[in-house]
Amino acid sequence: MPTLAQRPNHVKDFLKLVAFEHSVFALPFAYLSTLTVMHLEDAFSWRVLALVTIAMVAARTLAMAANRIIDRKIDAKNPRTARRELVTGAVSLRTAYVGCAVSLAALLASAALLNPLCLALSPLAVAPLIVYPYAKRFTDYPHAILGLAQMVAPVGAWLAVTGTFEGSGPAIVLGAAVGLWIGGFDLIYACQDTAVDREIGVRSTPARWGVRVALHASTVTHVVAWAAFAWFGAMTGYGRVYWIGLGVVAVALVYEHAVVKPHDLSKVNRAFFTANGFVAVALFAFALADLLLR
Repeated sequence: MPTLAQRPNHVKDFLKLVAFEHSVFALPFAYLSTLTVMHLEDAFSWRVLALVTIAMVAARTLAMAANRIIDRKIDAKNPRTARRELVTGAVSLRTAYVGCAVSLAALLASAALLNPLCLALSPLAVAPLIVYPYAKRFTDYPHAILGLAQMVAPVGAWLAVTGTFEGSGPAIVLGAAVGLWIGGFDLIYACQDTAVDREIGVRSTPARWGVRVALHASTVTHVVAWAAFAWFGAMTGYGRVYWIGLGVVAVALVYEHAVVKPHDLSKVNRAFFTANGFVAVALFAFALADLLLR
């Protein structure tokens, strides 16, 4: 008879499947949007902040689980992803589906508790998250769809506070910045699978145009993203501390692109996880300091 230690822990296994600890990288820009509009509207609320947290973590978890389910057969053909939990059987398909259902319920419930507009728009927030895994089957630019999916978070966080699109221009600019930032580093991440993607028929910008073109496109995308972050700061009246943070972000982005070369992709994970995680946390930290000083 199996001991308690030998019994499968479905919750733990599911959280490993979706890399739940990386949720910390998904939250900073949602918090940046939320706290900025709370400051502008003089409407701080711990309740809203908690519900935004639940909604964002639930949306990210849903997206990751759906991605793993939809891509499991593709993952099995790629040596880099062949050890993922749904491929090896470490997590059952049933567990993944249940996790998706729970995450969707949490997202809808938190949206409903925020305001009617958030609830009404929640299906639109979910749609690009589900479409993205399929994108590599019909377009050479799935990175753009990922960017669109990530753009939703700052806009949704802003609407969580205001309940209206009126005056939401800064949120749309911030959303565009976040979408471009994430789409840009997804271009870098996809470069490591170029050869395998071409072999198994997965579509991406590196697979279609080559690694060098993809890296150049990523650089341009990140320049535009940085400009959009600056635009957001100007629109919302951020001060010197925020601009110092933007300078730090610029250095991190330069580093990210400096360590990844067309002929040497060995540091892609360093650029993807370390540099990008730092960008998200650093910009939020400087923005928060700026808000507190004001």
